[in-house]
Amino acid sequence: MDIKELLKSELNLPIWQIENTLKLRQDGGTVPFIARYRKEQTGELNEIVITEIFDKFDYYTELEERKATILKSIEEQGKLTDELKKKIVDCQNKTQLEDLYLPYKPKKRTRATIAKEKGLEPLALKIIEVNLNNQKIDLAEIAKDYLNPELEVTTIKEALDGASDIIAETISENATYRDILRKFIYNDGIFKTKIKSEFPEGSTKFENYRDFEIKVSKITSHSMLAIRRGETEKILSLDLDFDIDEVYQYLRNKVIVSGEVQIIDFLTKTIKDSFDRLMKTSLIAEIRLAKKQDADVESVKVFSDNLRQVLLSSPAGMKNTIGIDPGFRTGCKVVVLDKTGKFLEYKSIFPFHSDNQKLDSKKTLLDFINKYKIELIAIGNGTASRETDEFVSKLIDELKIKPIKVVVNESGASIYSASKVAQEEFPDLDLTIRGAISIARRLQDPLAELVKIDPKSIGVGQYQHDVEQKLLKKKLDETVESCVNFVGVDLNTSSKELLTYVSGINDRVAQKIIEFRNDNGEFKSRKELLKVPSFGAKTYENAAGFLRIRNGKNLLDNTSVHPERYEIVNAILKNEGIKLDNLNSEILKLKDIDLKKYITDSVGEPTLKDIIEELEKPGRDPRESFKYAQFDDKIKEMSDLNTGMVLEGVVTNITNFGAFVDIGVHQDGLVHISEISHEFITEPTKLLKVGQIVNVKVLEVNIPLKRIGLSIKQLTNKPLNSKNNRNYGNSSETFNVNDLKSRFGK
Repeated sequence: MDIKELLKSELNLPIWQIENTLKLRQDGGTVPFIARYRKEQTGELNEIVITEIFDKFDYYTELEERKATILKSIEEQGKLTDELKKKIVDCQNKTQLEDLYLPYKPKKRTRATIAKEKGLEPLALKIIEVNLNNQKIDLAEIAKDYLNPELEVTTIKEALDGASDIIAETISENATYRDILRKFIYNDGIFKTKIKSEFPEGSTKFENYRDFEIKVSKITSHSMLAIRRGETEKILSLDLDFDIDEVYQYLRNKVIVSGEVQIIDFLTKTIKDSFDRLMKTSLIAEIRLAKKQDADVESVKVFSDNLRQVLLSSPAGMKNTIGIDPGFRTGCKVVVLDKTGKFLEYKSIFPFHSDNQKLDSKKTLLDFINKYKIELIAIGNGTASRETDEFVSKLIDELKIKPIKVVVNESGASIYSASKVAQEEFPDLDLTIRGAISIARRLQDPLAELVKIDPKSIGVGQYQHDVEQKLLKKKLDETVESCVNFVGVDLNTSSKELLTYVSGINDRVAQKIIEFRNDNGEFKSRKELLKVPSFGAKTYENAAGFLRIRNGKNLLDNTSVHPERYEIVNAILKNEGIKLDNLNSEILKLKDIDLKKYITDSVGEPTLKDIIEELEKPGRDPRESFKYAQFDDKIKEMSDLNTGMVLEGVVTNITNFGAFVDIGVHQDGLVHISEISHEFITEPTKLLKVGQIVNVKVLEVNIPLKRIGLSIKQLTNKPLNSKNNRNYGNSSETFNVNDLKSRFGK
């Protein structure tokens, strides 16, 4: 099997694009580097397609390795025919490959192997021959010849039962039969669930699945994962129902040729035994696993999309900031950070205790604001958040110069505060203080802070703990890497954790950069990276374009222009009479440049366009302008809500069945997919993004179950416009749900 030719066919791409892309990876190129800086070689493939090429190439490479193992095993058994070898070599699917190997796979003793040990295989072959030739025969007569008391075959029935076991196993291991029946059950089967009798109606979170039926092929990913969780928690049961008579009929049509009643009856019973005992359980397990894997892929895609939106949330900017981790009994932890994110000072305040403590709390905050010229105040959205928000709002109202106050999603802050990363960063600070620092930094720059936390703890997933964890980690790491490189990293202020996600930089190299920076002061140019131990030429090639140096010696070091292209940039600017230090006033000249004049063998128009685009906005953050939601001051708890209310909120999580929105009552409300748009939609992410500010109407408030139903569409006569979503160009999603490997053939 020629893998590259197969990829050409599957992805509908010219072979040269596939070959060049794979060669670039072989030479050490990363996905972000290849997508951004090798557009001429790849034909401008984006990260999605490049990742798809790599994933499919790896899949088929593993398949080829498995084929080699299987061919060797069958050949050593002396059973490898030319026909079987061709089937194995031509196979393009892992499930079908294992079906082909099944009859030759070493196995424990079965009823069939025991029957063979008793010398009954010739009898089985004789019955098959009689059937195929449509001969008349008395089964009891031919079975007599195989009676053998020494081998414990003492009766005609024992002999025929043994032969039946051998034939049944042969039928069950037929790759074609298994493939057809698997497809049939997958396409026509029905999943049925029931909640166990000990759980009365309304007592579980799985009520939607109390008496639930859906075709296997139609079940959604979130339903599949929810049902499996319900099974794990022993609350519900799942059955797979299908027309078993059709299965029997298919096998009879395939196996039975004879018109002899004895043979027909014998093989009919054998077929039933073959499917019921040897095929049914394994086929159902394979289909359930396949649907689980499909659900995993879809769920991971949703998680990746949401994570991207959270990581690329608009930064409020590196400004002097107060971070507040709210609390009632233990007070609010207040920290001050400077415009680089450096921790300066900390105090606890108790605004909800006595009047004297309330006055002291007010004085502490005012002193901090005045002393450090505070521009931002970040308040965590946990317990006492709304009360703290109200307290700070009243204080700000008294000021002439008012800091921007924002309620920040603190999901995962407690995970960070107890982590090894936080301990190394702030070894002398309490957990709660570290949490407040994280809250403040999330407002300054969400991406720089959130990369320190396991993505699963950020709170934007869909059944993330139920999906295959290896797949989840791989795709989330790809998403974080894509986001970090899309934005770029400040070489002189970034943490080790942030540097680790830069293209080409691993944990060890990131640590070396930090150590070099601590020993030698700020980097003045990208070239200085080559002085860092372990930072070789290949690492420099992959990483340099994504690292930024603000106020360095060369303005280009603060852009995404790769150092390998500085020479051509300088030549263009010189020829066009443009000064590098005066780009802002010469944008019109940049737009008028005829790029075709500067095309070379190694630099084409795509790269030149990227260069000019970057020169037009040197050092500009590619993320959207900062916006934040304004919660209604009168609405603090679920009990304050009434149906029909219209509130402003922020989207905190998106699933396949809808979007969750924070409206400031410590419990996110759900906008079901049917309440998002007047038009039918299948993916909420097409219209909404995590962090988006939306107006919602309250439809339902269920305090005992802590459920809030919301609507977006009821506030507008028009469908939401998908342009509300960001477009990240080559750095858009790195995981495509359509990249499902066909489990049941092409």
